[in-house]
Amino acid sequence: MFNLFKKKKEEVKAPQFLPLKVREVVKETEDTVTLYFEQPEPFLDYKPGQFLTLVMEFEGKEQRRSYSLCTSPYVDPFPGISVKRVPNGKFSNFLNERVFPGKTINVLKPLGNFTTDFHSKNKKHFFLVAAGSGITPIMGILKSVLVNEPNSKISLLYCSRNEKQIIFKKELDSLVEKNADRLEVIHNLSQPGAAWSGLCGRLSKETIFEFVQKAESEPEFEKEYFACGPEGIMDNVEEVLEGLGVAREKIHRESFYSAAADKAHEDAAHGITGGLLTRDVTVILEGEESIVTVSPDKTILEAGLSQDLNMPYSCQSGLCTACRGKLLSGKVKMDEDAGLSPNEIEAGYVLCCVGHPLTDDVKITIE
Repeated sequence: MFNLFKKKKEEVKAPQFLPLKVREVVKETEDTVTLYFEQPEPFLDYKPGQFLTLVMEFEGKEQRRSYSLCTSPYVDPFPGISVKRVPNGKFSNFLNERVFPGKTINVLKPLGNFTTDFHSKNKKHFFLVAAGSGITPIMGILKSVLVNEPNSKISLLYCSRNEKQIIFKKELDSLVEKNADRLEVIHNLSQPGAAWSGLCGRLSKETIFEFVQKAESEPEFEKEYFACGPEGIMDNVEEVLEGLGVAREKIHRESFYSAAADKAHEDAAHGITGGLLTRDVTVILEGEESIVTVSPDKTILEAGLSQDLNMPYSCQSGLCTACRGKLLSGKVKMDEDAGLSPNEIEAGYVLCCVGHPLTDDVKITIE
């Protein structure tokens, strides 16, 4: 039965947040900290490369931000996230300056598809490309390979601004020392000091090509590729790999920022809506149907939240898939679909946080 009326707030179920207590705060660089959390009961179940969504209140309003786990559930006793400070960032500045051991932070369950399966019989060569804070999920994957796959090896190309900005420098050096025959780390600095003798300057397609072409001389190894960093770097990695004929399912990328979604939000704020019309959307949430009226300047998620629907969400940029729903009928335009795999898109999944109805018969179920 359709619910044509706005739900009262007291009828809405509260989201299931998981309170995590900060165990340790580690200063990685001058603008990056790692927060390690006490293990909850039961233990936090996550996959290497996934992220946590932190839920905090600023100026009386609940806000959420997603941060990749830098730890491995196979190696590290305590889950951790690394947070790099960004200009005017509410979360990043607070977490860098005002978080202390013993503080409790509410989070949503771990999410994310930037991961893979590990097996002791695998014989793979993992090619990892990271830039800046993009090293965060890469670290969890890297450590998981080393401990789970004795026949596999790893090559990491890591871009930083300068020597002092290399996050996890000591840990990476230690891992290389202990796994010299299986782990290679190549640093590329954009603004190195005078004594730097390694790769420097902007990461080029030529450098990426030289980095991955060694895979062609290793027919005995299965290859898998991961990239996390600015969109330009990941686009170049993907272009080089596709030019080499690498299968799409072997290429993984993780975005922290969506220029397309950001522009769409900015356009909507200025009344630029690309001809979209106000339409009603049927949302099935927890088995209950509701009608959500979506105006041209709102996404399906924004409209649902304004009508007090307890729809799940995290990044609101079309990257994390926390707001994912399955389209049962109608057509939806997404400002960004990077969070979805080609198989998910083909199966009819859409992201409500960047979704706009294009027809009057849009019906979405939130699974």
